[in-house]
Amino acid sequence: MTNEELWQIVLNEAEISISRANFITWFKHTFISRNEQGVITVSVPNGFTKEWLENKYQKLIMRAIRTACPEARSIEYVISKTTTSEPLIKTASSSQQISPPVRPAEEQLEFQELRIDKNTNLNPRYVFDTFIVGSFNELAYAAAQSVVKNIASLYNPLFIYGGVGLGKTHLLQATGNAIKQRDPSLKVYYTTSERFTNELVAAIQNHEPQRFKDIYRQFDVLIIDDIQFIAGKVRTQEEFFHTFNALHENNKQIIFSSDRPPKSIANLEERLRSRFEAGLIADISQPDYETRLAIIKTKLATKKSDLPKEILEYIASSIEKNIRELEGALNIVSARTHMTGTVPGIEEVKELLLQITSRQKRVVTAANIIKEVCAFYDINEKQLFERSRRREVVKPRQVAMYLLREDFHGSFPYIGQKFGGRDHTTAIHAYEKILKDIKDSPDFADEVHILRGRIYEI
Repeated sequence: MTNEELWQIVLNEAEISISRANFITWFKHTFISRNEQGVITVSVPNGFTKEWLENKYQKLIMRAIRTACPEARSIEYVISKTTTSEPLIKTASSSQQISPPVRPAEEQLEFQELRIDKNTNLNPRYVFDTFIVGSFNELAYAAAQSVVKNIASLYNPLFIYGGVGLGKTHLLQATGNAIKQRDPSLKVYYTTSERFTNELVAAIQNHEPQRFKDIYRQFDVLIIDDIQFIAGKVRTQEEFFHTFNALHENNKQIIFSSDRPPKSIANLEERLRSRFEAGLIADISQPDYETRLAIIKTKLATKKSDLPKEILEYIASSIEKNIRELEGALNIVSARTHMTGTVPGIEEVKELLLQITSRQKRVVTAANIIKEVCAFYDINEKQLFERSRRREVVKPRQVAMYLLREDFHGSFPYIGQKFGGRDHTTAIHAYEKILKDIKDSPDFADEVHILRGRIYEI
């Protein structure tokens, strides 16, 4: 197996395990430069990426490598200013020059991200033509199409929300690309809330806050992905509030995505929440079997390859709730086919996809549930067990109690004891209240559904 094929397996695993934004940010311009005596040397573009891969994704990378290369003992990261598109590289551990494997552009793993437009930050591969529409996303798709034709006059802002891996980023970027194609003179810009925050911090540190304001207020169309991550960041929310107002008052289009509706974003200033809700809110839910199969066939067509019908049907039936994982599964099977030169049988496909399907069905503990509830509502775990009656604490506590009863099947006395020795009647009240709220409020039911998806990674 070549170094490129081995790293391809790592990229396949990373793509289905982390968000698209993080995947592009931390794995772009990375490759295996050496594989000797069980030591894998990974070249990275800078020290920040080196540190992040070592501290954040080391276990993921090692697990993926060992599935294909059991003899691998350790991974070293070295900084290389060149990329695999250049003829030669030098590693930090050796003065020897190495010619990295070069692959035709159409065969590269989804790293057409490298061709991102520097002015718009949009990836040209995200277009409406490759976005599969079904009952689960038709409202969001129709709204995006309407925005392209009626910029800032129909749905402004447009707020699209849904679980992880359901196509929000694709739809947002396709909208930006379509707007730019329709009117090249418009200034369109796509970014993530994380990048917005990092640029703001840099501007403050460099004493250039006005330059930051001027840059973001020049756009005709501003698209921000994962807007929920500005919650709790006071300075970021303050600056974004003024940016939003400046753009909106000047009749500029604003588009957001989030993993939950505005009212479910904890620690979000009310003035921002009301502005997010002022336009159209459209959700993307989970695709049905027919849509999943159509998505797989479309992805396969873009790769200009083919797989037997029974394999496609197995993938579509096994991975039910995440389009990104569907694509990741297809990448894994395609990579194995490419490496071996033969199409794997159904049993081999089942074995290959076990890393995905087993993760979907993982069993969680009470601690897992509590941890995810706190992360979802952006509160400290310690607060959950205190006697506080503040709404921002009471609601997450009641949701956690509900999930421990409904999903974990804990007894009411156990749940009460778990939350600071409370009486079992407190747990009963919390369970019944959340149960009623779910029945009475579709929005809240959707919020709990999204939270469950995070807990069980589905």
